Order: sequence, then C-alpha cells, then structure tokens
Amino acid sequence: MKTLFDKVWDSHVVAQEEDETLLYVDRCLIHEGSRHTFDTLHERGLKVAHPDKVFAFSDHYIPTDPQARARGVASIADADIRNMVELLIRNTDEYKIARFGWGDARQGILHVAGPELGISQPGIVLVGADSHTSTHGAFGNISFGIGASETTHVVATQTIWQRRPGTLRITIDGALGFGVTAKDIILAIIAKIGIGGAIGYAIEYAGSTIKRMSMNERMTICNMSIEAGGKAGLIAPDDTTYEFLAGRAFAPKGKAWDEALQYWRTLPSDPDARFTKEVALDAAHVVPMVTWGTNPEQALPITDRVPDPAQEPDAERRTEYNKALSYMGLQPGMALTDIAVDRIFIGSCTNSRIDDIRAAAAVAKLGRAVVPAWVVPGSESVKRQAEAEGLDRIFAEAGFEWRDAGCSLCTALNGDQLKPGERCGSTSNRNFQGRQGPGGRTHLMSPAMAAAAALRGHLVDVREFGARK
Repeated sequence: MKTLFDKVWDSHVVAQEEDETLLYVDRCLIHEGSRHTFDTLHERGLKVAHPDKVFAFSDHYIPTDPQARARGVASIADADIRNMVELLIRNTDEYKIARFGWGDARQGILHVAGPELGISQPGIVLVGADSHTSTHGAFGNISFGIGASETTHVVATQTIWQRRPGTLRITIDGALGFGVTAKDIILAIIAKIGIGGAIGYAIEYAGSTIKRMSMNERMTICNMSIEAGGKAGLIAPDDTTYEFLAGRAFAPKGKAWDEALQYWRTLPSDPDARFTKEVALDAAHVVPMVTWGTNPEQALPITDRVPDPAQEPDAERRTEYNKALSYMGLQPGMALTDIAVDRIFIGSCTNSRIDDIRAAAAVAKLGRAVVPAWVVPGSESVKRQAEAEGLDRIFAEAGFEWRDAGCSLCTALNGDQLKPGERCGSTSNRNFQGRQGPGGRTHLMSPAMAAAAALRGHLVDVREFGARK
C-alpha cells in the first residue's frame, strides 16, 4: 500500500547513494531571478539537457503598472531589474527555452500561468526557482522550490539529488462556512501545526473539504505548504483535476490523453497506505482568518484579539510575540478589527486567480475603498477573463486600482513596495519583517477579507457585508 507521494517518488528514482536519491525531473520552471543558472552554464560550457522541459516566466521583477507595459522593457527605470528582464530574453533565446515574457499574452506568475498552460500535471516531478512551487502539487505531483545551484544541475542533467521526506496527511472534513475560503483553511492549518510543523514532510491534503474544492482553491492550499515548513504539498488527482487540464496547451492530446488519464487514476493514495504523521481539521469550525504577527503561524480568527505575551507560558514563544508586536506596532488585547490599514494588496501566486478576483469584486461593489487598494491578476489570461466579466469596472467604480499581471507587492522586487511603517492587508503568503518593503507591516487574509478592509480602512469580518464569496 503506497501513498500518492510514494508512487510518484518511486517512479522517478534514477539512482541512490546512502541517504540521497537522484530523481528524474519532468518540468523545471524559472524566472528572471535565474540568471545565475545561465552564468554557470556559460562558465562551464554546459548545455541544457532538455530545453522542451524548461519553462521561463517574467513575473518577479516586472512592473505591474499598465503604463509601464505600454512603454516596454527599455522603460524599466531600475537598471539592475531591466538587465535581469533582458537577460532572461537573451538566455532563453540562446538555449531555445519556452518563454512567457512581458508582453506575451500567456505571461503571468509561474505558479498561475504554468497551471493555466497545462504544464502542471499529475504524476510528475516539477521543480521551480521559487519556494512556492509547491502550488503545482494541487495536480497530484511532487513539486518543490530549488536554489540556483540546484537549478543549474536540473537544466544540465534533468535530474536532482534529494533526501526522501516523511509523509504527513492533513485531513480536512466539513463544509466551509459563509465567508470562509481556502485561504482561511490553510492559515488555520499553519496556526495549528506551526511554521515548523511540516519540516521534513511532504504534505498530502485530503478529506471531504478538499474534494469539494476547485483547482484554484486547491492551488491556494498547496501554495502555502512551504509556510508550514513542508517540502511539498499534494492533493490526489480526480475528475476536477482532469476537467481543468483537458484541452490545455501542454496537456496530452488524443491517444496520449487517454493513456495519461489511465495512469493518473492509479495515483491516489491506496486505502491502507500509512503516513508518517496525521493531522485533522474540522472545516466547520474555521472562520475568516488574519495574521497579526510576523510569520504565518501568528494567525487568528478575525473575531479574536491580539494575544498578550504575558499570558504565553512558553518563554521562547513569549519572546517571539513581544518582537512581533513591537514590529507590527500593536497592543496586546486589542481587537483585530481595530487594526487600521494603510493599503490593500489583492494578488500573488496564492490568491490572484479568477475565483479570487471574483470574490474580491463581490465585496468591492458594496462600497468604495477608503485606502489605496491594488488588484493584480496572476496572469494575462486571468486579466482578460476578469475584464470580459466586467470585474475591472467594478473595481474602478469602487476606487480600487486595476493593474497588470505579475508578483507586484508580494515580492517588493519590482518597484512595488510599502513605505516604512505602512500597514497592508494582503492576500499574499508571507508576512515576515520587510517582506513587502523595509519596515512594512503585513496582515495576510483572503481576497474577500482584503476587499472588505479596503472599504472600511481597518481589518473587518467580511461576513458583516453579507456578500457570498
């Protein structure tokens, strides 16, 4: 009896040496920050083993201001960033690697555009030059982020050395309550097990709640596996997966599709498969969540209050709480709904898909933003679909700014960043000190919660608005 993880891992073993395994890699995703990989290839005279298995995306460093896109790469003010964008163009052209770059109708965040194109598929090993590559595990594969030297090894050999992690199954059962989303579920999980709760494990998410989720929701769940310390996040493929993939550009066609489908159906964990560790969560007890501190574990229901470090018995955690409160400028015991925000960011590889944009628009149309609020779609495809549905007009009428596709304020590497001391309600995945800019303060939440905060100017329970997610 094998788990989904075991089946995929075992089918990709090339060689083993002591406690390390050489795995075959089916897909490798890169972005503008991968320039070191190509520098090494040039220095060592290496070739790309399989250019057709490497895919490049412009996302981390490109501006998302629509006017900037119209002016082109040459208009990027920061010379270093401009050079990175231009290097990706030259390097991918030289090695004949598919590039979904700035100005391409298929461009987007690699963890949004990649799945849209059908690059993410069940049963494969997929690696990416970004820690949130775990997103792709929503399709029933092993996906994880790798560093620059590992990326060089992968593109030169189509393999990677890895230590086999344990398996952690997180079973989530029950129906989502009104106003509760996939983002609230993953924040609740991380709050429960901690940012180190999945270190040394690949997480398989299972249960009735997961089975009812769309692929977009499943990707949100798997995206933040890394925030709990997990090596990867996986969800067993099913009819929802196959319906999403059918007809996508890089998905199998014709007879190859039938053969792939036959194989994919064998991948779900066997009924009696044993996991190294098990965790359970009752979705019916989850309410809209927000983070109050400086890591995703420091999250609470919006109905709660900022914790008092003095009430924390663990000395190490008490110290962490004090540091977090000092950085975030919060007082123990204050209601989370009393926390004022300066800005709102709706986007990132966690929450910038069409379902996320729709959820935010459903709330935005109920009022008008009283603080600057950005909506950044995860891909040009999402942007076109949202505009076809008139969602961009809803945001404009509500005082939100509709921008071009990219990572934007999530990474703060592209000119989009908070000012010191500025507080942001964000749908991204990380709230570390300085994540959205030096001195910036980040509160993580769902798209609907972020839109609601934009209308009130402070954190608020979206359920007060009565708008369906």
